[in-house]
Amino acid sequence: MKLILPAAIADSLTPLHPPQHGKFEIAWATKDGTIDGNIADAEVFVSDPDFNRKAHHHALKSAPNLRWYHSASAGVDHILADLRSRDIQLTNSAGVFADPIAETVMGYMLAQSKGFFHLRSQQAQHIWSPREDYDELTDKVVLIVGAGGIGQAIAHRAAAFGMRLWGSRRHPQPQPPFERIVGADAWQDLLPEAHYVVLTAPLTPETKGMMDGAALGKMRPDAYLINVGRGALVDEQALLKALQQRRIAGAALDTFAAEPLPQDSPFWTLDNVFITPHASGLSPRNNERIAALFLDNLSRYQQGLPLRNQVDLSLAY
Repeated sequence: MKLILPAAIADSLTPLHPPQHGKFEIAWATKDGTIDGNIADAEVFVSDPDFNRKAHHHALKSAPNLRWYHSASAGVDHILADLRSRDIQLTNSAGVFADPIAETVMGYMLAQSKGFFHLRSQQAQHIWSPREDYDELTDKVVLIVGAGGIGQAIAHRAAAFGMRLWGSRRHPQPQPPFERIVGADAWQDLLPEAHYVVLTAPLTPETKGMMDGAALGKMRPDAYLINVGRGALVDEQALLKALQQRRIAGAALDTFAAEPLPQDSPFWTLDNVFITPHASGLSPRNNERIAALFLDNLSRYQQGLPLRNQVDLSLAY
C-alpha cells in the first residue's frame, strides 16, 4: 500500500511505530508541496499540519486511486469541495488541538478579567496604579457554542476555576461539567446571561455568520466574545460596530474570514480586541498527536474497521 505522508511529521511517525514502515511504500510530501515519486497508485493521503495547498491539489490530481484522506487539521471546510466529487473517506484531527486551544481560551479569559493588558501597559510606562475593576472568573457563565471535543476541553478547565458552563450542540444531551446543553438553534436564548461566549463550532452552511448583528445585540454589555473556531462564523462588520460602540466589552479573535488579517483592517487598532494569528492550537506536541491518531486509524483501515474522526461530507464535520 502506498501512503502520501507529510515530511513535517516524519520524525513523529518513526518512533511511535517503527515496524509500520516496512509494510508500506511512502511518498513524502515536502514543505514546498513537492511529492516524491510516482503516486498514481497511492491509496492514502495525509495533509500537512500547516496545509500545503500545492501538495493537496497534486495528490488529488495525480492519485486517482486515493481511498482515504486524513486532514491534519480539525476544520475541513477548506477541502470539502475538492473531495465531494470523489469516492474518498475523510477523517480529521479533531481532538489533537483541544488541549492547547482550551489553555489559550482560559488565557484570554484570565487576561481580560484580571486586566493583564492594562497592567502590562502600565509596566511599560513605570506606573504603579492598581484599579478597582479587575474581576474574577468564579461564578461567571461561559457559553460554549459547539460543545464538541474542544468545547469539552475548555469546559473542564473553566470548571476548575469555578465557572458555570453552558453549551450548545446539534444533538444536545447531559454532559458534565456543563450545567446546560441546548440544541443548535437555542444558544442565542442564552446570550443575555453569558459573561463569556466562546465559538468552537465547525464552519458549515448552517453556522456561517451565526454570530450576526442580532446575536451580538443579545449579549450583555460586559460580555466578552472569543472565537477559536472559524472567522466566517462571525459577521465581522456587525462585530466591528458592536466593539466600536462598546455594546460588548471586547473580543479575543484567533481567526478571521480573510487570513492573514489585512494590514488595513480596523480590528488591529481597537483597544478592546485581542488578536492572535490563528495560533490558539499551536503546540510542540501536535505532530506526535497527529501521528498517533493516524497510525491508529491506519491499523483500523487495514482491518476494515470504522475510522476515528470520520467526517460526514454532507454535514461538513
